[in-house]
Amino acid sequence: MASRSTARARPAHVAAVRRLLARNPAVAILGARQSGKTTLARQIGESFRQSSYFDLETRQDAALLAEPDLALAKERGLVVLDEVQQVPDVLRALRPLLDRPQKPARFLLLGSASPELVQRAAETLAGRIAFHELDGFDLEEVDDSERLWVRGGFPRSYLAPTEAGSVAWRRDFVRTFLERDIPRFGIGIASRTLDRFWGMVAHYHGQILNASEIGRSLGVSHTTVRAYLDVLLGTFVVRELRPFAENIGKRLVKSPKIYVADSGLLHTLLGIGSLRELERHPKLGASWEGFIAMQVIRRLRARPEECFFWATHAGAELDLLVIAGGQRYGFEIKRTDAPRITPSMRAAIADLRLDRLDVVHAGRRSFALGPRVRAVASDDLLQALVPLRGRL
Repeated sequence: MASRSTARARPAHVAAVRRLLARNPAVAILGARQSGKTTLARQIGESFRQSSYFDLETRQDAALLAEPDLALAKERGLVVLDEVQQVPDVLRALRPLLDRPQKPARFLLLGSASPELVQRAAETLAGRIAFHELDGFDLEEVDDSERLWVRGGFPRSYLAPTEAGSVAWRRDFVRTFLERDIPRFGIGIASRTLDRFWGMVAHYHGQILNASEIGRSLGVSHTTVRAYLDVLLGTFVVRELRPFAENIGKRLVKSPKIYVADSGLLHTLLGIGSLRELERHPKLGASWEGFIAMQVIRRLRARPEECFFWATHAGAELDLLVIAGGQRYGFEIKRTDAPRITPSMRAAIADLRLDRLDVVHAGRRSFALGPRVRAVASDDLLQALVPLRGRL
């Protein structure tokens, strides 16, 4: 199918944020830079009779809010505060405004660095604010899954008119993130050091974190590696999948798996510029596994504390385990067109007491592999997950 080449509405996110705003005087939309938070906020603002927008990275808007309690008290309808972590005084000024009995305004806070924003908001606005995380485009929002995998979900990367334009945008994103955004977030790590670390994370994509090994390569301690990782996690460019550690009488892997959050950024960090190059790269399988795993998590709307991987020191493993609503669903992701049940899968079904196991593959057909086990073609993934989402 041909891909759409213009920006589009994201109705599921618009509806979700509107529901939160109906129940809470303030909502924070959190996500990586350029993931579409500002566009989403403007779409939400269209449903309000009045709306106003402040970009706190600009000197003009920051100056307008030099006395935030006075400036914001007169606003009505929807008030959007973009990059709110740049001006901490704004959060402190919001509390009395949110407690006004008539609620003349609702506040939409946009942030690209979760540790600062969440911590300050939780302390200052406890009980008054809800959070919504926004990633780039997903399979529900595009009509070309292969392009989404290769280019990633950042709107400007996915929608770029040419492949070369998409690659150039992602390279600029990486450079700007390291050289401008990280210092603005108040993070005192040299851009060159974080660049090297992020590149190493890309090579560990889909693997269990070995902080000591990475530390030796960088000449730092494993605790410093963890601090670097926390920076990338907190700015939404890396994801972590926790190990499932239920006591089932086996020695289990207890370190997390790490993923570059966006497949397009992963390919940029690995120097991959096209599908042809990706198909010849040793990280092909890991890239596809991470892409599908993130799509499953987002389709199921599973929270981080509900998502795991499972691995034993004897070699049995499961790529993704989602536990929610009293159900246990397993996902094994194989870039093959001939999936089959393996001893590792049988061990996962028995040891984890799975309600269902889906083997997501790159072939064209979906079919039963055995009791509670299905082979799901990646093109059928969204439809296959609909019944599960209703149960979680």
